[in-house]
Amino acid sequence: MAAGPRGRFVVLEGIDGCGKSTQHEALSAWLPGSGLMPPGAELLLTREPGGTALGQALRQLLLHPPGAAAPQATAELLLYAADRAQHVEQVIRPALAAGHWVLSDRFSGSTAAYQGYGRGLPLPLIEQLEQIATGGLQPDLTLWLAVPLAVSLQRRGHRPADRIEASGEAFLARVAVGFAELAELHGWQRIDADQPAAQVTAQVMAACQRALGHTLAPDPAGGSR
Repeated sequence: MAAGPRGRFVVLEGIDGCGKSTQHEALSAWLPGSGLMPPGAELLLTREPGGTALGQALRQLLLHPPGAAAPQATAELLLYAADRAQHVEQVIRPALAAGHWVLSDRFSGSTAAYQGYGRGLPLPLIEQLEQIATGGLQPDLTLWLAVPLAVSLQRRGHRPADRIEASGEAFLARVAVGFAELAELHGWQRIDADQPAAQVTAQVMAACQRALGHTLAPDPAGGSR
C-alpha cells in the first residue's frame, strides 16, 4: 500500500511577550477548518520545552529549578537538546508520519537564539546538537513573531519571570538580535507582531495560506524534506 502524504510541521518563534500563546490558540482554532489540512488529518498542539512527560520534568528544571539546581549554560543547552530529542521521536515524527499536522510553540530556533546569541555558546556546537536531537527534521513553516524588545518587556508587565526571562535586559536584547538574524538566514516568515492581536492573526493566516496552500507529495520514508 502506498504511503499517504506526510503531515505538516508549523512552528511559532519569538522573544517572550511576542504573542506566541495568543497566535498558537488562534491557529489551533483556524487550521482544522482552513481547507489547508487534508481530510482525516488531525492537528497536534505542542510546545518546547515540555511536549512530553520527560519534557515536563525538564521544563521545570530549566525554567523553575529549586535552589542550587539551576543549570549552567552548557548544561542548559544539553537539557534543551534532550527535551527536543524526546519530543521529535515520541511526538512530532510519529504524528507527521501518520499524516497529521503539528503546531509547536518554539523549536530549534529558540535554542539558537537563547543559548547561542543570548548565552554566547558556539553556534556550530548548537547546530551539531540540533542534528543529533532532530535527526534532520525541520519545520515546514516557521512563523517569527517580531516585536521590539521594549514592547516585549511592556507586555510582560509585572508577571513573575521564569529563570530565562530573569536573565536580564542585555541578555534579552542579544536574543532579539539572534531571532532577527536567524529569520533572515533560514527564510522564516516574519510577522509584525506589535499590532493588535486580530491583525497579527490575519498575517499569520495569510502566511500559512502562502506557504502551505498546496498539496504535499507522498513521502514513503515519512521524514523531513
